[in-house]
Amino acid sequence: MSIAVLGPTFPNLAANVHKNVSDIYYIFVGRSLGYLGGSVVGGVLFDGMNAHLLLALSMLGTTAGLYGIPWCEKSLLLTVLMSVIGASMGILDTGGNVLVLNTWGAEAGPHMQALHFSFAVGAFVAPILAKMALGGSKSQDLPVVEQANQSVWRSVPTAPSASAASALKHHLGADFLWSYVVIGTYLLFVSFFFFILYSKGSSARDKSKAASQKGMFAKYHYALITLLFIFFLFYVGAEVTYGSYIFTYAKVFAEMKENEAAALNSVFWGAFAACRAVAIFCAACLYPGTMILLSIIGSALSSSCLAFFARYPASLWVGTAVYGASMATIFPSGISWIEQYTVVQGKSASLFVIGAALGEMCIPAAVGYLQGRFHHVPVVMYTALVTSAMTFVLFPLMYKLATSPAGSDLKETSESEDRKALLSNSGLNEDEEDEEDAGEWNEADFEVIEMNDTLRNSVIETSRKIPGDSAATVSLQPPLDDALSDSPAVAGGSPGRKNVNADREKND
Repeated sequence: MSIAVLGPTFPNLAANVHKNVSDIYYIFVGRSLGYLGGSVVGGVLFDGMNAHLLLALSMLGTTAGLYGIPWCEKSLLLTVLMSVIGASMGILDTGGNVLVLNTWGAEAGPHMQALHFSFAVGAFVAPILAKMALGGSKSQDLPVVEQANQSVWRSVPTAPSASAASALKHHLGADFLWSYVVIGTYLLFVSFFFFILYSKGSSARDKSKAASQKGMFAKYHYALITLLFIFFLFYVGAEVTYGSYIFTYAKVFAEMKENEAAALNSVFWGAFAACRAVAIFCAACLYPGTMILLSIIGSALSSSCLAFFARYPASLWVGTAVYGASMATIFPSGISWIEQYTVVQGKSASLFVIGAALGEMCIPAAVGYLQGRFHHVPVVMYTALVTSAMTFVLFPLMYKLATSPAGSDLKETSESEDRKALLSNSGLNEDEEDEEDAGEWNEADFEVIEMNDTLRNSVIETSRKIPGDSAATVSLQPPLDDALSDSPAVAGGSPGRKNVNADREKND
């Protein structure tokens, strides 16, 4: 809602800052730069900061920007506030994706689809809210705004013109102010829930660390992240380009009326939003890779139909609907898919968001430039075909890198770690067994010594009483000693065996 409300209220913002609509294009540049910066900063902060606190602060920043925008009378201040909103949105997009993965883990598919479905809902609700705020004065006031911009704001206003402009600005501000206030208040309300989660000590940072410890980085982790970055760049660029230029294409190349062109544009975004809603339930029974494969096949077929058969009205309408539906689930499914094969941290998620933002900025600008150079060529349709071909080639390559080599390496790594753990445990057990054996040997030694002393005393007494039998006694003594030395208690060359040998020598 924060992003989509700008379009319907753009002429009113221009009137507030005493500029033409065409003269404040740089506020979009400021918002885009803020979005990129917020994505980078959010990826770094998310790995070392509580996720709920970070998202709550980003929503507060968006709320402050929305509250301040309707009162801006300087274009520089308006650009700064747009940059603040863009940075907050970058943090929210980066942190929201990672927070869903850390919260639900392997079951994050439906939740990820629901998160991105909320983007479509907000984009649908914001223009309606702005239209309700503007009421019936929009069609009457906007020409006056444009005329005032052309005649009044480019010159130094006289006193009557300045008072008229102030009255006009006050009237317009009273109209579109409420749309920004309502959206800002809603975000402020939601941020309170994140502060509550933070106060209860629920830390996504701990979950992220636990997930990083449990999970394993793929062998080609950085290659996968880079390829998915490029994949999202082409996908989001194609989505925004088609949604932005289909209205103009329908009027120029298909020679449709304005209401028909608007309906065709609505078909694209309506199919896009409806398919994201359906994907919430499909994600519960389909793998993310399957959903991506179906999406890129649908986008390739529909873009081919649009590139070569768009001159037929039926092909244009059906191709637009299928293309919008095919583009709906790729981004959330891509994040859920990559999480199955490697660890997705804040920095990785920020790269995905940056890739999407660059695609949103660069590809529509390139299409606009080429369309201006080649007036009779449907550049938007060929762009849809080329970007679909790129995604169709990139996904099998990513799948090959994610599955083939990484599994065996990770398995060998885990086996070697298990082997080390077993060896260390066996070492501890051997030490314990050695201590127990030493204790047993000591007890056996004392028993053998006592037995030898008793036997020696008895033999000496007998030899004193019967001197003639001393030879027999001596002859009988070695077998007794041998029997004692072969007993289990002294087997294996124990210290007790040495004591027995010493006694034998004495007796001999």
